[in-house]
Amino acid sequence: MNISCPTSCVFLESNDDYQQKRVGNRFELERRGFYRQLLDLGGERATEIFYVFEALAYRFFQDRRDAQDAEVLEGLQSLRRSFSLIHIPDSGMPAFGEELRKEFKVFGERQPLESHLVTNVLDQAHTFIQEFSGPGLRSHRFLHGLLGYIRERHPDVAEQLARQTGAGGRIIIPSGFDYAPDHPSTEPVS
Repeated sequence: MNISCPTSCVFLESNDDYQQKRVGNRFELERRGFYRQLLDLGGERATEIFYVFEALAYRFFQDRRDAQDAEVLEGLQSLRRSFSLIHIPDSGMPAFGEELRKEFKVFGERQPLESHLVTNVLDQAHTFIQEFSGPGLRSHRFLHGLLGYIRERHPDVAEQLARQTGAGGRIIIPSGFDYAPDHPSTEPVS
């Protein structure tokens, strides 16, 4: 039996929080393996690129219970096209894709980005997100995992991201952020 709750329902909110925490635990384990792959692919710079993507996804989707992983993947693909050597015009860019492009432009101005590395990281990220999300058309498993993981394991980062608005916000890679065990911490990225 299904009951349709309005998005303002307090029971829906507590269920979302529970699901995010539960999925966040599994996400943490798979995320660590993914960060190891990124280290092998392109070192710390590759992990920084994906970390910035995760932070932007958290910031953009943190209050959207209706958001789906398909929106994350559309935004990721839009960002990837912007780094492609072949220009393919977008016909109606998704809102998250626009946000990613703005932020990565600012990020790239502060620390130049190699297009080849960015596209490789985004291709790997696409596979990771799809695999974590699963086959459901309306899945939000990746988003629940990401949101739950950051809220539970890094509440200070969640608080900082919740306060940021608009492009050019300062995404900081915190010292000691546990994206890969046995890996030295990185310095803040501004």
